[in-house]
Amino acid sequence: MSITLITVLFGIAVFWILMYLLFGRNPEEKEEGLEVDGIVAMWRTKRLLGFIEGLARRYRRFWGIYGDVGIVLGFAGMAFVFYMLFKTAMKTVTSRGAAAGVQLVIPGVTIPLWYGLIGLAVVLVVHELSHGVVARADGIPLKSVGLVLFLVLPGAFVEPDEDAINRAPLRKRLRVYGAGSMANIVTALVALLIINLAIAPLLQPNGIQVAGVIPGSPADGVLQKGDVIVGIDGHQITTVEGFMRFMNTTKPEQVITLQILRGGKETEVRIKLKEHPERPGKGYIGIYPAQSVKSKIGGESAVIPLFFTLYWIYVLNIGIGLMNLFPLVPLDGGKMLDDVVKEYLPERVARPVRYATIGVALFLLALNLLPAFRNLLG
Repeated sequence: MSITLITVLFGIAVFWILMYLLFGRNPEEKEEGLEVDGIVAMWRTKRLLGFIEGLARRYRRFWGIYGDVGIVLGFAGMAFVFYMLFKTAMKTVTSRGAAAGVQLVIPGVTIPLWYGLIGLAVVLVVHELSHGVVARADGIPLKSVGLVLFLVLPGAFVEPDEDAINRAPLRKRLRVYGAGSMANIVTALVALLIINLAIAPLLQPNGIQVAGVIPGSPADGVLQKGDVIVGIDGHQITTVEGFMRFMNTTKPEQVITLQILRGGKETEVRIKLKEHPERPGKGYIGIYPAQSVKSKIGGESAVIPLFFTLYWIYVLNIGIGLMNLFPLVPLDGGKMLDDVVKEYLPERVARPVRYATIGVALFLLALNLLPAFRNLLG
């Protein structure tokens, strides 16, 4: 274990010890302020409730339609996510080299630090705000809003009155549960629209950025995260599509020469390919490719960061928004399915159905997370 990692872990431990000593010895739940329980810190406030109330009251009819669309989107997204994770889980079982179906979202580790933090902040704000506004539009009171920190993972929440939401009709409950992912998907589409209409015309591709290197692959120890591939065997490579087309022409054991940019300087490296784990007979290099771009009009210090900010807002909102519809409590998709099962099936049937769903969902999630943890730990 490296000294840097030990220092980080020590700092985290000291932080939580101090947090518990200062704020964690009050056994009663607070309506406002900071509360610490183990490695979970929650800060509650009522100050934003008026803002949420105003939005809900002014556009009540719109939020009703919005919530109904969220129900339809919620169940459609639930089926889609379940199918995709099932498909990827089968690949994990049958192929040792299968990619992770669920990627770990850790700013600075698995995603860029600042773009990741901005993207996650947008995910949390629009998700929880949407929950709160739809709840108030349907007459469900809110107790508080706030921020949460679980070990090192930040979050946000809107806290409806539990008794009121449990007494609400099924349709209203489903509206509230589906509203969060609805907001994330709408936000992702808006970001994508801005990218395509306003930002993309200002950019041009200039190579393939190595977003990550798969441990044990041919690229391991040769390429580095952040390298930009601009050519292979003398052929100019500018787009991900061009890179994939070239790789589809390669064979196992073939040696290729890459022209790369590293630290602003161009250099060459040679890699001996292996057989692709999912495409027999094709060459395998073992990187996560991402599109590298440059500005057509200059001003790259503003244009490029804006592009990547919007890109990560899109990626994280669509990914987390859909994943939140996975049918596993406490995710919103799990709550939606759970409430429908309890509403329409007798208890003697509903209970085993719920337990079976939880078991299958946990099994699929574990299979999809296994490659991600394997890649993270090397």
